[in-house]
Amino acid sequence: PTPLPTSSATALPTLPPTATLEPPPQPTATTAPAIERVLIFSLDGLRADALTPDGTPNILALAAAGASTFSAQTILPSSTLPSHGSMLSGYEVAEHGLTWNDYIPSNGYIRTPTIFTLAHAAGLRTIMVVGKEKLEHIAVPGSVDRFVYVPGGDFEIAAAAVSEMAGGFGVFFVHLIGPDAAGHQYGWMSSTYLGTVSYTDEAVRRVLAALDEAGLRQTTLVILTADHGGHGTTHGSDRPEDTTIPWIVAGPGVAPGRTLNTPVRTFDTAATAAWALGLVLPPDMDGQPVIEAFSMP
Repeated sequence: PTPLPTSSATALPTLPPTATLEPPPQPTATTAPAIERVLIFSLDGLRADALTPDGTPNILALAAAGASTFSAQTILPSSTLPSHGSMLSGYEVAEHGLTWNDYIPSNGYIRTPTIFTLAHAAGLRTIMVVGKEKLEHIAVPGSVDRFVYVPGGDFEIAAAAVSEMAGGFGVFFVHLIGPDAAGHQYGWMSSTYLGTVSYTDEAVRRVLAALDEAGLRQTTLVILTADHGGHGTTHGSDRPEDTTIPWIVAGPGVAPGRTLNTPVRTFDTAATAAWALGLVLPPDMDGQPVIEAFSMP
């Protein structure tokens, strides 16, 4: 089947930035290093209240090193593909068009720009390493240099991400799936779910360790979030257990230990990543950069 045309997602007009969306200041002798790249983690099905010092020390260490909120909200329906469409494009579902939640190649691709189209147009290398094949609907042809689907667990996904990192990147998206799988099988917030979240926390640690070993951490903005939560063995509703997600950002210029008061929506992820890289945000984008996270001089 022929995919949908993607001209609307690839032909991006050059638009002047608005006064309120100026990119972060370039470094001087007294400012932090500039942000050269962005690493985005999505932990599929991770409820914000599943994060604990004993169970998820690495994720909470990232939060302590940066700015965070544990009451961010995803879109409706609180399902994987629609939510990731918003997370990675900056648009509501009605605009980006990914209303389904399966891998259906004949449906084509997301119809809005994404963080990948914006970054790729600026000459940055873009990578997606995912645990669900349906996220390929976000990888508009010509926007993602490396799309890697890993049909395995979070340690396998992390290993693939570490391998891909060696080639360098401008925007890197890592999608870990353990919490969602455990939630559907054993129930959200069950002991098995929480144990799986700990396993996913270790997968995050492995990717961040590789970032450190490559000497890239000091110039990389890291965003860690989720697509949705869950209740019982399901999700997709407007219940707070389904819609409430963590949102953590750390890296150059981010205020360490800051609790965000700004209401954060999942589509703010793409907006924050693009703004941090100095990219021009489309004027109709629903998301806004979470500027409160950054310590401005």
